[in-house]
Amino acid sequence: MAGGNAIRGSRVGAGPMGEAERGDTAPRVRISYWCANGHETKPSFAEESGVEPPETWDCPRCGFPAGTDRANPPAPPKNEPYKTHLAYVKERRSDADGEAILNEALDSLRARGLIR
Repeated sequence: MAGGNAIRGSRVGAGPMGEAERGDTAPRVRISYWCANGHETKPSFAEESGVEPPETWDCPRCGFPAGTDRANPPAPPKNEPYKTHLAYVKERRSDADGEAILNEALDSLRARGLIR
């Protein structure tokens, strides 16, 4: 048997809302941004005195930064590949240094009788 709940499927504040209930919308300005791939994005900003829109905007299609100058969009960021611990060690040490450290560690293990 169905309950007699008249507001079933509704939530508080649901219902038709018009400008009278919400208030007037702020004046908006749409600005075009272009990324390095040529994608155009047109976000809208509230038009307020003393507040300037951002110089760059992230492109929603490719994620590159976009600027307002179509002919000179910002360059995409350089992604450096992931470096392992060994890669950082190789930057700091030469092959001769690495061989000397290895021989020192092997001599230490031989002296303790752990390897031959």
